[in-house]
Amino acid sequence: MPTDQIQYKNHPGSLLQSEPNKLRVEDLRSEEMIINLGPQHPSTHGVIRLEVLMDGEIVREVVPHIGYLHRCFEKHAENLPFNQIIPFVDRLDYVAAMNCEHVYAMGVERMLGITDQIPKRVEYARVLMAELNRIASHFIAIGTYGMDIGAFTPFFWIMRDREHILRLLEWASGARLLYNYMWIGGLFYDLPVGFEEKCAEFIRYIKPKLKELESILIDNKIFINRTANVGVLPLDLAINCGVTGPMLRASGLRFDLRKVDAYSIYPELDFNIPIGEGRVGSVGDCWDRTWVRMQEIHESVKMVEQCLQKLTGDHKRTRDFDPQALVPKKIRPKAQDFYIRGETPKGELGFFFRTDGRNDIPFRCKGRSCSFVNLSVLPEIAKGVLIADLIAIIGTIDVVMGEVDR
Repeated sequence: MPTDQIQYKNHPGSLLQSEPNKLRVEDLRSEEMIINLGPQHPSTHGVIRLEVLMDGEIVREVVPHIGYLHRCFEKHAENLPFNQIIPFVDRLDYVAAMNCEHVYAMGVERMLGITDQIPKRVEYARVLMAELNRIASHFIAIGTYGMDIGAFTPFFWIMRDREHILRLLEWASGARLLYNYMWIGGLFYDLPVGFEEKCAEFIRYIKPKLKELESILIDNKIFINRTANVGVLPLDLAINCGVTGPMLRASGLRFDLRKVDAYSIYPELDFNIPIGEGRVGSVGDCWDRTWVRMQEIHESVKMVEQCLQKLTGDHKRTRDFDPQALVPKKIRPKAQDFYIRGETPKGELGFFFRTDGRNDIPFRCKGRSCSFVNLSVLPEIAKGVLIADLIAIIGTIDVVMGEVDR
């Protein structure tokens, strides 16, 4: 390890106070070290520095240092009209941009009072895209996590299958990751002709692949031994820290905003909310968090199938369908404070708006980032673990630093 990454804690008897050339092995065994993990490290899933107080291989304290990828989202949003903010929303969780767009567009529509006027075809297309992106996001979470702890091959399988989703989303929006597809009042454009058929073909392809992935990685004995009873997040701690998404559900609480708030057309869809059950270890451990994400992929596949049935049945494409006919060029909500939230792959994403009733630019805008809140629990669940287990814990938090730093 480079010497510039090791600092010895300065207390009486510290190595820093010893005479040169008189360091003893006994001193090294008894000294605590501060190790900087990051800011650029393959296991931190973004630009973040973890200041780790180590006692040998044991982690005594962890302090996350953020701000290396600051997006200035709030200040950008406070200087742009509502409809021009969407490209900046994409850059929050850049591996689940459709989900972020869905929450933002729905929020402004509720603020304007036009939610009931959104065509059903638009709603089903939005949820179809959001659930496809949820699958792709969970693929990244599971694939990179497997690689973090030594399972290399599943990462390549997952990236191969994720590519099919990215091609579908690029076909519809014209962009590979940052889509600008869900607009306030509708969509950038209707789904391309033949999109539903290609999407159904992907669903038929992915179902056996998911079973294969689950058996080769999630149920693997080595993976279980590596993740069971590691990084246990008790339910009361998760609630008190504001943790949401798969991390909260893995701790045993069946809380999903798609069910709780019943927004968009989710009440019309049949899907379950998987929770951690402690099948191979403790409820809320690293294995449970990975298993919950895997089960959520299965549920998203079910929802995609149901959306496709509606889009090819009750809500087919028509020539007079205009996916963006509801909203004027200048959006001027009445003066108010307004908050909207939705369920992204990582948890609750919320947007707070303060408007003055005169401008089409929000007076104040605040993004409630689930990755930021979920990361805040790391110092609590990483105390007393081995340094290798710290890497395992970080992976199951599934942070995206663009959303943490906003």
